[in-house]
Amino acid sequence: MSEWSLVCHISAESGGVVAIVSGDGGRFRVQQLPVAEASGRGAERRPLFIGAGQDRLGAWVLDPEARKIVSHKALPSDAFPIYSYRDPDGQHVWFVSDGDEETGNDPLNCADQGSPVIVVRNSGQSAELSRIICAGRGHHVVTFTAPTRNHPDLLRRAFVSNLLDGSICVVGHDPQDSSSYLQVLDTINLAEPDKDEEGANGVPNNAFPHGQVYSDVTGLIYSLSNGYGSISVIDPRNNAIVNRMVMKKSSNLLLSPDGRYLIGKGADRKSNAEHVLGILSVADIRSNKVVHSIEVPDFYPSVYRFSPDGSRLYVTSAATGKGAQHKNLKKNVVRVYDATKLPALELLREVQVGVADCGRRPLAFLAPGGKPVYVFIPNPSDGTLTILDGRSDQVLETVSIGPGNAEEVNFSFWDGTTYGA
Repeated sequence: MSEWSLVCHISAESGGVVAIVSGDGGRFRVQQLPVAEASGRGAERRPLFIGAGQDRLGAWVLDPEARKIVSHKALPSDAFPIYSYRDPDGQHVWFVSDGDEETGNDPLNCADQGSPVIVVRNSGQSAELSRIICAGRGHHVVTFTAPTRNHPDLLRRAFVSNLLDGSICVVGHDPQDSSSYLQVLDTINLAEPDKDEEGANGVPNNAFPHGQVYSDVTGLIYSLSNGYGSISVIDPRNNAIVNRMVMKKSSNLLLSPDGRYLIGKGADRKSNAEHVLGILSVADIRSNKVVHSIEVPDFYPSVYRFSPDGSRLYVTSAATGKGAQHKNLKKNVVRVYDATKLPALELLREVQVGVADCGRRPLAFLAPGGKPVYVFIPNPSDGTLTILDGRSDQVLETVSIGPGNAEEVNFSFWDGTTYGA
C-alpha cells in the first residue's frame, strides 16, 4: 500500500482540531484542517464532526438543530466527535450520543426519553442523515445480527445498550422492511434484583451495560453489566436472556476473532492504595465461565483491539486513580499479547510510546487485505501520534498532530479504510 491517510480529532481546552496523517512509502506527513470560530451553542446543540471528505480538504458536520449534514472547509472549533460503529452493510455509520451528563437525556432530539443514535449514510460523495433513533439514557454500545451460514434463522437487527437505563433497545435493521427499518422494536430489561442495591426489577436499574458482542459460534449476544459484574447471554431470536455468567472487575467486552472467547478489561483500585492493578479476563462461551485472567501492576488498560489478522491483542495504557496510584502508573506503553494462545494471554512485548495522562487512549490499524501495515497510537499529553510497523511492532516514527495536554483523541472510521476504537 503506497498511499494512505488517517483522520483524527484532538479535543483540547482551546477547542478541537482535526489532523490528517498521510503516507507514501516510508514518508509520513501531517496536515490540519482549517479551524473556524465556535458555533457558540450549548452542549446539546454543538455541531457534530462526522468525518473528513474524500479529498481531505474539508469536513462533514451535522447541525443538530437543522438535522442536516454540511460540508465545511473550516471546522468549527467546538465541533465534537462521538463514538461510532460501522454498519456491516459498509455504507452506514452509527454515531452514539451520551446525552446530558447528569440525566442521560438529549432534550433537543429526544426530550426526556433518552439519547440518540445517529445513523449516517456514506454515499462516497456525501454524508446523508438516515435517521436519529431515540434509544435509552446514557452511553450506547451497538452490535448487529443478520442471517449467517451457521445461523440462517437470525433476523437483521441492531442491539443498542443504554448505560443509565440498564436496558438494550432492539432496532430493525432490514432495509427491505420499511415498517421496522431503524425503528425501536423491543427493549430488553437487564435487571438482576438480587444484585441491585435497590432491588430493581425493571428499567431503570443498576446494570450499567457497557460492552456487547455477537458470536456466530453460538448465535447469541453477550452483554456486560458493569454494575452487577456479570454477562447476560441473549438469544436475538426472541430477545430473551437465556443465561448469565460472572465477570467481575471488567468495564468492557471484546470478542476473540474465532468467536469463542470474551475478553474483559478493568482495573482494581481498592486492593492497594499505591498501585493500580490492570485486569484482563477471558471467558469461554462454551462453558460460560472465566477460564483465565491476569493482573498487571501499575497499568490501566484503556482501549484494546485485536489486529485485523487476529494474531495479536493490543492494549493501550492511560491514566486513572489519584496520588501514589496515579504517580506510579505506566502512562507511556502499549502491551501486545499473542492472541493465537487464547485462552492464555501471553505477553509478546511492551512498546514504549508517548504519554496519555488522561482516561482514554484509542488505537487504529491500517490493514489492506487483513494484514496490518501500520498501528497508530496517539499520545494525548504530548500532542503526538506514534506509528508502529504492523509486522514487528517497532516504532517507525512519532509525529506531531496537535496541542499537548489534549483531553481526548478520537480516530475517524468514517470512510472505512481504517479499523480500531
